[in-house]
Order: sequence, then C-alpha cells, then structure tokens
Amino acid sequence: KRYSLPKDKIKTAIDKAFGTGKDAANYESVIYEGYGPAGVAVYCEALTDNRNRTAADVRSAFSHANGNLGTSGSVAFQFERKGQIFIEKEIEGGKKEGMIANGAAGDEDEFMMVVAEAGGDDYEDADEEWIVYTAPNDLMAVKKAIEEQGVATKGAEFIMEPTTPAQVSVADAKKVMRLIDKLEELEDLQNVYHTMEITDEIAAALDE
Repeated sequence: KRYSLPKDKIKTAIDKAFGTGKDAANYESVIYEGYGPAGVAVYCEALTDNRNRTAADVRSAFSHANGNLGTSGSVAFQFERKGQIFIEKEIEGGKKEGMIANGAAGDEDEFMMVVAEAGGDDYEDADEEWIVYTAPNDLMAVKKAIEEQGVATKGAEFIMEPTTPAQVSVADAKKVMRLIDKLEELEDLQNVYHTMEITDEIAAALDE
C-alpha cells in the first residue's frame, strides 16, 4: 500500500501465496547460495512454484557473472539472521503541528532507554529514522514493546547480516552489483544478501 500498488494486484499476490484464486499454485521457500565475483558470498531467498525454473534462472545469473552456485550451507555460515525494526524520528502531527517528534525517538538518549527496555540488541542512526536490531525470535515482541512506550514503528523484517564483510576493489564491486541486480530482477527471488563491504568509495562509484 505504501508504494501505491493497486488493491487487485495485492489480492492476487496474497491469493497466489495461499494457493487460492485463479492463479493458485503451490509455492515453497527455497534458499540458493553461491559465490559471485571476487569470492563475495551471496545468499538468496526465493518463493517459487517451480524449483527447476528458479534454479535455472539463478544458476544462469551466477554463470554470466563468472560466479558459482553452491550447495546448501556453502555460504550461510557467513551470515547471521537478525530482526530489523524501522522507526521514523518524526511523524505527522496534523495540520497545526506539522511534523513532530515520534515520542522518545526524537531524542537519542531517551530512545536508547526505550530500546533497552524493549529488549532490542542495538540500534543505528539512519538519518531520518532509527534502525533497531533484535534477535530473530524477539522481533515482534520488541516491536510491540517499543510501540507500548509511545513510539510508532514504520515496519519490521528479518535480514541476513554478513558476519565478516568482504573487502573488494571498486571494479569488482561493480561486477558484484551487476550480479545482485540481475538476481533481484528475478520474479521468484524475495531477498538477496551479500557479504561485500560497501565503503564510501564503493558507494560513490556505484552511484555514478
């Protein structure tokens, strides 16, 4: 809804996922793991109704990038599953108030206490919002505890965070991102994670 996706599109996607409606299919979650350029580990989460099609598409993407699709567990150990909660520092307060502080999220010292009280592991300042990190099993409990303290949350999700980020050259970083972009274009892939460290230099080069 946030991206203004038409209601019929949303309903169709939900029907497919639950195996109902005219586009009903049996979907299953599949993990693909491999190595891209410069040995960067890549971890892909897919939701597919045809394993053969999806595997062929993923294998093709790796091959064209001079990478290799690996076996189950070949790169998973290089990632750690975490929960992530997004919290805006300011929210709409109405016509008269305009933008106002999102409760304690408007002050870092107060927000730090909220996160600790809610059981969050850590938090990150992402300019206009905070990102709170949790243990995977605690995600929804921490989200609820933050909201109960008068702070509105924007969203929550699970992520795979690299435990040891890989340092690569700018040239290799561009090759890795071409692979990541190709994988993210595949309809069956839900999330794509990698271990490449995005330095300021690499971020600037990728933005060019």
